[in-house]
Amino acid sequence: MSGIDKDTGTAWHVPEEDIRAYARGELDPPRLWSADTHLATCAHCRETLAAAADPVALDAGWERLDAELDAPRPRLFESLLLRIGVADHTARLLAAAPVLRRSWLGAVAAVLVMTVAAADSAQSAGAPNVFLALAPLLPLAGVALSYGPVLDPTYEMAVVSPTHGFRLLMIRTLAVLTVVLGLNGIATLALPSYGLRALAWLLPALALTGTGLALTPRLGPVLAPGLVGTVWVTLLAATASSAGPHHGALAPFTPAGQGVAAAVAVLAAGLLYLARDGFDASSPWKPFRGFTRGGTG
Repeated sequence: MSGIDKDTGTAWHVPEEDIRAYARGELDPPRLWSADTHLATCAHCRETLAAAADPVALDAGWERLDAELDAPRPRLFESLLLRIGVADHTARLLAAAPVLRRSWLGAVAAVLVMTVAAADSAQSAGAPNVFLALAPLLPLAGVALSYGPVLDPTYEMAVVSPTHGFRLLMIRTLAVLTVVLGLNGIATLALPSYGLRALAWLLPALALTGTGLALTPRLGPVLAPGLVGTVWVTLLAATASSAGPHHGALAPFTPAGQGVAAAVAVLAAGLLYLARDGFDASSPWKPFRGFTRGGTG
């Protein structure tokens, strides 16, 4: 379909009906392959193709090509989410969360390594209290960083996304809890001498995270987890001082304390469900509604 006719020795071109079919995207192989090869070297046929092409469809095609070339390439975590069936906009919002980036994860891992080392050096105390005290705060901080206009650099994108605020919060919370609790679990394995006592952080972690989320619609995404974390540290300090210098497990990590933590976690989950509409950007009583990183609206 291209080049020199071997019988006549004269140059010839793609038939006009084939060029029109090519312009409409209806030319089938092998004619399509021959037309592609010929058009790359024949200016006359390219001019014929330009005259036969629909300018509106051509402009739309260039726009799609430009959009595809300019679209950011998904990174590893986002690609994995897309492969398991997560919607593209949800995967992008998750991948953009600060707490799912290497800097945050590296900081959490470093903190856990230091607390495990401190717990190993103080085994005579009977319980890894430093580790148990810190581990519940990590998921609380992670969830706080994953939502809200002050700490989340993707907050404006999240507000205009086709996702309800509460659903987005739950998706990010699940992702944060999966990652942080997984790191905490790995750190727990490094404390085999304490047995099941090293897992006493789990219920307080769920209780603190749930309470922080339940208070967020009323107090905001910064004050709520900050207040919960302060209460936790104050409680540990009070129980440590009352137990004296040779205490074993602190009160939150005793069987009674674990029961209280479980009850608080269940209560917080119920309150969070009742307050779910407070995470919608259109909520009239949401305390941080209209706030952006640049100021207030």
